[in-house]
Parts: sequence; structure tokens; C-alpha cells
Amino acid sequence: MPIWLKAGGLLVASNVFMTFAWYGHLKNLQNRPWLIAALVSWGIALFEYLLQVPANRIGAQELSLGQLKIMQEAITLTIFIPFSVYYMQQPLKLDYLWAMLCMIGAVYFIFRS
Repeated sequence: MPIWLKAGGLLVASNVFMTFAWYGHLKNLQNRPWLIAALVSWGIALFEYLLQVPANRIGAQELSLGQLKIMQEAITLTIFIPFSVYYMQQPLKLDYLWAMLCMIGAVYFIFRS
């Protein structure tokens, strides 16, 4: 399996945990004190880091730091849009399309060499 695919797969899984850690408490823990939400989020974020750190170490074998970062940002947006629409029940906005097009441009420019 290519290194970029291994790193990308781990980053996808990492970003699922990251998105829930960062934003899931807004839906599930609204009526709890912020400290409880922070502790729950930290617990979720542990799993994010258990995937993200190896993803970056694997990816760094062949990808530059910039390539890793842009890959991670593109994956984050790809995970965030369905999370926002389906889980958080936010309306789908045309701005998501424009943001995705900008990320595609960023991916193109960072990987074109």
C-alpha cells in the first residue's frame, strides 16, 4: 500500500475523532458544564492523536510537511461537511463547495511537483 494512502487513511480516521471532539459536545453536552464537555472532548481527542501521530510519521517518509498539512486540511473539510449536515443538522451551504474548490486548488499546488 502506498505511503500516502496509509497516511491518508489514518488521517481520515483521526479527523472523525477530531471533529467529534471539537464539535460533538455542542449537540450532546449543551446542558453540561463546560468542564465536563472539555474532559469528554479530551478523551475523544486521545484517539485522534493515537491515529494522527502515526499518520504524520508514516506520511513524512515520502511527503513534505506542507503536503501533509494540506492533505490533513482537505480531509478535515471532507469529514466536516457531512458531520455538519447530517449529525449537527446544519444546512448545506454553497460556501462549502467554494471552500472545497479552494482546498482542491491547494492540494493541486502543493502536490504538483
